[in-house]
Amino acid sequence: MTIRAFIAGVSGLVLTDHERAFLREQRPWGFILFKRNIDTPAQVARLVEELRGAVGRFDAPVLIDQEGGRVQRLGPPHWPVYPPGSVFGTLYQSSPADGQRAAWLSSRLIAADLAELGITVDCLPLADVPVAGADAVIGNRAYGTNPEQVAAIARAVTYGLMDGGILPVLKHIPGHGRATADSHLRLPTVDTPREELVRTDFEPFRRLADLPMAMTAHVVFSALDAAQPATTSATIITEVIRGAIGFQGLLMSDDVSMNALSGSIAERTAAIVAAGCDMVLHCNGRLDEMRDVASRTPELTGEALARAERALASRKAPQPFDREAGRAELDRLIDRAGQLNA
Repeated sequence: MTIRAFIAGVSGLVLTDHERAFLREQRPWGFILFKRNIDTPAQVARLVEELRGAVGRFDAPVLIDQEGGRVQRLGPPHWPVYPPGSVFGTLYQSSPADGQRAAWLSSRLIAADLAELGITVDCLPLADVPVAGADAVIGNRAYGTNPEQVAAIARAVTYGLMDGGILPVLKHIPGHGRATADSHLRLPTVDTPREELVRTDFEPFRRLADLPMAMTAHVVFSALDAAQPATTSATIITEVIRGAIGFQGLLMSDDVSMNALSGSIAERTAAIVAAGCDMVLHCNGRLDEMRDVASRTPELTGEALARAERALASRKAPQPFDREAGRAELDRLIDRAGQLNA
């Protein structure tokens, strides 16, 4: 069965006839959900089934951005609120064990929410290391400003997801923390010397290089490639992401429709593939753009296919977990973080 190397969003709560026909014909590798796709648990579960049925692959990955804080696609009244990553960082500063425990609990609870809906991948953890003066797009989503702390908390988040049967996506490789612009809106440029980037920004990703999947950063690192953001830079993907960082898992782009990238959607897609990304991510659900993405993405074959298969094979069955007790423990730790910040 032909599978194309892209991940698709869709427009609403159910598939339209045109979307269903497109998915049946083009067969993307996976899907990603946003708030526009979310109403009730039963509706989300039906949509997930519809998506997989349209491509005839009932193991097709379904992704979501469910971090906690301000990036949480599932929320009240049907799903609980989860803390932003900075809460784990606050706890870690006082007690590394508490910070990591809270991170594990939060992601383990999120995993339980997702598993009930048939969602199998969470675009988490973040390993970005923000600095003073950076754009707030990362902000309190980050686990701290120390690379070792960020990596330790991100690892705990990863364990929580995988213990709950959910695959993680490491983002935003090789680092979005220094960006002085929101890449949803325009292209950020980072002028930091390579040696400093290696020591700080790249270090958490190096420590997490064994994760099954990662998402690129739409950020120019002028010391490495002054012309192209990491997502479309063969130099950065080859020399930094695959080389210095050592990441050998499935590499997907951040959203191809974000304003940081230049050119038409088809041109952006071609540039992402040419640079060495295994998978193109398209999020906004616009069918005309999805057709352009599909027209420039190849069949998933070779090493990209092998990486995709290894990623999916790394998913394991959920481990036993008491959700009620876990939520109570997480709430106590969140309260403690609030007291530390007071």
